[in-house]
Amino acid sequence: MRLRMNIWWLILAAGLFRLFFAASIGLGVDETYMVAAGRDLQLSYFDHPPLAWWLVWAVHHLTGSLAPLVLRLPFIALFALSTWLMHELTARLYGARAGLWAAIAFNLSPVFVVSTGSWILPDGPLVAAMLAAAHCLAMGLVEPRQNRPWFWLAAGAFGGLALLAKYHGLFIFAGAFLFVLTSPPQRKWLATPWPYLGTALGLAIFSPVLIWNAEHHWVSFLFQGARSEVVGLSVTRVLRAIAGHALYLAPWVWVPLVVVAWRALRRGPADTRSWLLLCLACGPIILFSIVPLWSGGQILPHWAAPGYLMLFPLLGAAMAEAEATPRGRTRLTWWLAGSVAFLALAALLVASESRYAWLTQAIPSLASKGDPLRELVDWHDLKSALDARGISAGKGDFIIAPRWHEAAKAAYALDGALPVLCLSPDPREFDVLNHAGAHAGQIALIIGVHLTPAEIRSLYGAAFAQIEPSAPLIISHAGRPAIILTTYLAHGFRPTMLHLGWNK
Repeated sequence: MRLRMNIWWLILAAGLFRLFFAASIGLGVDETYMVAAGRDLQLSYFDHPPLAWWLVWAVHHLTGSLAPLVLRLPFIALFALSTWLMHELTARLYGARAGLWAAIAFNLSPVFVVSTGSWILPDGPLVAAMLAAAHCLAMGLVEPRQNRPWFWLAAGAFGGLALLAKYHGLFIFAGAFLFVLTSPPQRKWLATPWPYLGTALGLAIFSPVLIWNAEHHWVSFLFQGARSEVVGLSVTRVLRAIAGHALYLAPWVWVPLVVVAWRALRRGPADTRSWLLLCLACGPIILFSIVPLWSGGQILPHWAAPGYLMLFPLLGAAMAEAEATPRGRTRLTWWLAGSVAFLALAALLVASESRYAWLTQAIPSLASKGDPLRELVDWHDLKSALDARGISAGKGDFIIAPRWHEAAKAAYALDGALPVLCLSPDPREFDVLNHAGAHAGQIALIIGVHLTPAEIRSLYGAAFAQIEPSAPLIISHAGRPAIILTTYLAHGFRPTMLHLGWNK
């Protein structure tokens, strides 16, 4: 009972930490993009499946608020659920004490507790759904007394929700089938309809993504697949990718996870519990470690995190075993104190700098290349600056941003007060939202950071009768100029002369 209470205290303390952090900083670039580009409810979206976008759309329409904390609340709540699921999964496999340690380690890994647990990203619902699916598989495949075939349907349903959150959900299905194939006692399931029915249920839940992509030339799949384009072999990129995993997870968490994974690999299929977790974990870790070997595309470190997620129960079991010895308890105490201190100090530093910009004022050299937290700066000054220039939707004016992340910042700040179009070779979801034909003949204000006249002529020279430089716009952070937006006033829009975007 005491251990059970401790998990609730952990969920409460970690939840308060994330609430403080989420309330202290503005929306990041990806978050702003999801809010702005997800303004229209769709079956799916350009970058990712729709579940996270639907959550943002729902909370905005229910509350009417665009405050960062309000929009982040569903993701904070989902991580509380994920913490409980991590505890339950580990406790089922290795006992309550291991479950508590797994949940603690999970909440001390920056990539999970900060980005997955606090920010508006697909990873929040993905992680919760993957843990729920893993729990169902553990109930059915590890515990003979629970060996009822319905668990395949439950695992398939949660796997479908994981796919509906992010394409990483595929690894739940791949990991489950890898486990069954490599575990002789479990191969009997391949002769039954249950694994296939579970997969079919997951695909049915995922079907909105398939329908949307079929209607949009499979652009989401093509976009994600292009990131693995072959450019030549490089071991350095692989080492850089693995170093990124370690940095995002925190080295003092990543190293123990690798150690317990190696031990599970050595035990092999004979240890059903650790082998199931390893099969579920290996897909994302291996894939996003080896793709950089031949691809120079952007492979982000957090893409492998859903794989490491499945190793935390193994780590929890190892920590519970270490706690049984005086030396182990001492090491765990220092590890826990150091991890908590690092997270708390880092969060306090980022939150206070985001709110007051005190560090860059005290050490101006830190801002020599621009505001270090400019990606977290909301462009709230934009609306008043445009009003001062007399630019309004009532006059038929609209905004153009040549970059998707700047279009997102502008659209979020203006909140529908002016149409914002991203007319670019890479407009992402904005290409679905762009209705350029509705603005024929109108005046546009083109905005962006460091936009050169040559760049503007190349992009829009044929689409406007006249383009002239305009005074820059200043976006402030904590009362100080942080971002300077170059602007151009463009007259006589001719949308038929514009050929940009993925559907052109």
